[in-house]
Amino acid sequence: MKSLFRWTHEEGHISKNPAAKIKEPKLGKRIPKFLTEREIEHLREACFIPMEKALFEFMFSTGCRIGEIVTLDKNSINWSNHSAIVKGKGDKEREVYFNIRCDIWLKRYIESREDNDAAIFVTERHPHRMSKAQMRYIIKRISKRAGINKVIHPHQLRHSYATHLLNNGAPIEVIQSLMGHEKSETTRIYAELSGRLRKEFYQKYF
Repeated sequence: MKSLFRWTHEEGHISKNPAAKIKEPKLGKRIPKFLTEREIEHLREACFIPMEKALFEFMFSTGCRIGEIVTLDKNSINWSNHSAIVKGKGDKEREVYFNIRCDIWLKRYIESREDNDAAIFVTERHPHRMSKAQMRYIIKRISKRAGINKVIHPHQLRHSYATHLLNNGAPIEVIQSLMGHEKSETTRIYAELSGRLRKEFYQKYF
């Protein structure tokens, strides 16, 4: 109903939106789906070429949204401290970091390229900036090779990044900053996830 009145108001069919102040019902929080360490290793082994390895390692070690990676250029990388400046939601810039493994494969991938495109990731044929759909396809291709019996998409690597940080003792505030979350409530979902895992392990082993 809100969408209908919003549309009719924006199109000029009505002068005032009567549903503007109606509050939408609060939806239950969905627990993010993440990958286990074993699944991450299977995916890592299923990467065959430098581009696949570089893309997978960058996604997992930075926790970037796919949209942030698509717009990333080579000159946004600071190789000396393993970091990159990405544009997040609302065009807000933030610094993200990647590990040694990602550094190695990213350099190998860039050195293997013969194009002059500014983008950090380009298509395999007729190189030009890779799209979101093409990145999703590559992750899907890797997951098929890995033989993991679940649908895997790039955002799961972001969830896995956050869960990995949390399980290794990173404070919520640090994870919030690294992921570019505006609201702490968004990040606290991962704390709830970690709590559920602890409960599952307790019930399994006690």
